[in-house]
Amino acid sequence: MDETLRELGEHITRALPGAVTGHSLVHGELTLHAKREQIVKLVQFLRDDPKCLFFSFVDVCGVDWPARAQRFDVVYHLLSPRRNLRVRVKIETDEMTPVPSISGVFPGANWFERETYDLYGILFTGHPELRRLLTDYGFDGHPLRKDFPLTGFVEVRWDDELKRVIYEPVRLAQEFRNFDFLSPWEGTEYALPGDEKAKGGKGAS
Repeated sequence: MDETLRELGEHITRALPGAVTGHSLVHGELTLHAKREQIVKLVQFLRDDPKCLFFSFVDVCGVDWPARAQRFDVVYHLLSPRRNLRVRVKIETDEMTPVPSISGVFPGANWFERETYDLYGILFTGHPELRRLLTDYGFDGHPLRKDFPLTGFVEVRWDDELKRVIYEPVRLAQEFRNFDFLSPWEGTEYALPGDEKAKGGKGAS
């Protein structure tokens, strides 16, 4: 199987030298590294080429690497039922540079691209209706970015007097974002009963 995937990766790389920058085998699956602006051309080739026939679209998702200049990976998964093979395609982008939508090639990518935009803030050009999918229209930020606070920025509650849902800035009874590392949940400077066993002290077996 590995040899089949390796040959397929070499075939795709030779056929699209301006679109595919490299390939590798990861977890028994072929991973293609591609240029962002050539993604539509690449997925069309993967769908239509007789040696590929990846005509079953699986999903699109994002990965956040905040320390990189191109902080996002956009990852595509396709399946070839004819050849019983899977392929993963990875491209890189940043917060401002949009990625061409593949919804014209695989209509099923429509909602996956909306979800990726909603949760990561990755933009897609040529998408027929790029708007939030899982969060509210007035939601602030993109919750799967690694720099998004776990508490969020806004809390939602039902107001019994106004008889409607209202949005308010998050108010924390305790400042959870600045740890002093002295609370029992963060670790203590004093020994708790039984600690000597874990640390190999007196009485440890």
